Amino acid sequence: MRIIAGLWRGRTLAAPPGLATRPTAERMRQALFDMIAHAPWAEAGLAGARVLDGFAGTGALGLEALSRGAARAVFMERDRVALSVLRANIAACKAEDQAQVVACDVLKPPAGAACGWVFLDPPYAQDFVPRALVALGGAGWIAPGAVIVAETGRDEAFDPGLEKLAERTHGAALVTIWRWG
Repeated sequence: MRIIAGLWRGRTLAAPPGLATRPTAERMRQALFDMIAHAPWAEAGLAGARVLDGFAGTGALGLEALSRGAARAVFMERDRVALSVLRANIAACKAEDQAQVVACDVLKPPAGAACGWVFLDPPYAQDFVPRALVALGGAGWIAPGAVIVAETGRDEAFDPGLEKLAERTHGAALVTIWRWG
């Protein structure tokens, strides 16, 4: 697994052993970030943005965002093994000054500073995205007008009552993008 584009293009990222962490596939990340770069709803894109990578695992989504111009990234993860790999990936990219690791359950986050981009890639088929949106919104992590990007299983249908900006399927995955309002 590697960073697709930007400052750290080609940088290899480590992944924890086993099946507890399911990193977003490179092809899907490429399609997602290409869409962000060209979509009219993305406005200024990631340039200078503060992003949140919830259910961070390896940190691939947040690190890709930093590589492509985001100013800061907050990574939320609770698994100890994944946290160790996440911190190593941040160090490998020399992104410690731009990254904040919050060791917590995304469904029970501490109070935080609002982010303009929120990436959620939880385990599939556990109804985590709607609950995470409620928890993160309540704790102040989501800025008004923020773009929410969620990867779920292809068959996970729900409506969080937000403006849907885009939706794409990639194999077993569904990526849905909303505007926080």
